[in-house]
Amino acid sequence: MAALDIAGFIAAVKEHAVDHHFHVHDERHYVETYSMRQNFEVDLHPESACGEPLDLLLALEVDPRIVLDFEDHIAKIGEDEEPDETFQLPLSFRWGLPPLAEPPDLLILATELAGVGGADLPLEISGIESTAAVGDSPDRRLSIVGSVDLLLADVYRGRQPLCDVLDRSHDVSNFLLERVAVWGWKE
Repeated sequence: MAALDIAGFIAAVKEHAVDHHFHVHDERHYVETYSMRQNFEVDLHPESACGEPLDLLLALEVDPRIVLDFEDHIAKIGEDEEPDETFQLPLSFRWGLPPLAEPPDLLILATELAGVGGADLPLEISGIESTAAVGDSPDRRLSIVGSVDLLLADVYRGRQPLCDVLDRSHDVSNFLLERVAVWGWKE
């Protein structure tokens, strides 16, 4: 029997996200047949932002080697012993906005968002400019990614370690929604 129930953990995270004022819209689970890597993805947004131009994707990447090593570790320790916290999986939050009419300065935005995400949710901000055809004006998009390490010991013990991270991701979402009105977006 498997020591970890990753799918059950994702279901609990979705319920927990609702407690933190998110709407959950969709969920996907991918399994790569060759390596058995798995990806769990959940589309969500703040409950006050239905119909707003903000996409938020929560994604957990599952490396089967790490999970198998953790399960071997669990088999070696006693039930009342605390598992080692070196076994981790990457959990990311990815925000996307439509093409912006007046995109912000990325350095200023990164500085402002560092204060919003804080130490609980470090953020990476990037901008992409693309042109569909030679005569078209360029489309400018923002991409914001926050990543944290999910401790498998927490998943194993049934802990919900994501309260602060979900709060910060909600704050980042609201920050972006406030600013997108100023930046404008192309439809």
